[in-house]
Amino acid sequence: MTAPVLQAAKHLAKRSGWSLSNLQLQKILYLAHMFHLGRTGGEPLVTGCFQAWDYGPVHPVLYHRAKVFGADPVENIFHDQASLPAGAVRDILDEAWDSLKGVTAAGLVAATHREGGAWSRHYRPRSRGVIIPDQDILAEYQQI
Repeated sequence: MTAPVLQAAKHLAKRSGWSLSNLQLQKILYLAHMFHLGRTGGEPLVTGCFQAWDYGPVHPVLYHRAKVFGADPVENIFHDQASLPAGAVRDILDEAWDSLKGVTAAGLVAATHREGGAWSRHYRPRSRGVIIPDQDILAEYQQI
């Protein structure tokens, strides 16, 4: 099952106690998406796609919803989003949060900017709109 990206973001932000910045939320969601692709043989975790932006993989729908907070924690801007039902999507998000909650923003950036990884293969400086194909994210998962 693929979840709406804003529902998935709401779940992660809530699990964090509303302590994640947009950057942290983006990176944890991207890594959870990668784990899910790898474990399901390529089924996406969230709707839409990630793009290769200057600060790493970014889901533009989430970015535009949360950009008002800058580097500050993203507050509950997801009132219009239902909570995720129990199941595989929520489980992988919970696992990602539990595994990554102690990682600094710089550590999350380092993890998503691996040389030869999906983001670095598609990154073009100062460009937006460059999609990171799920098959490349899956290939990165298979290499680590």
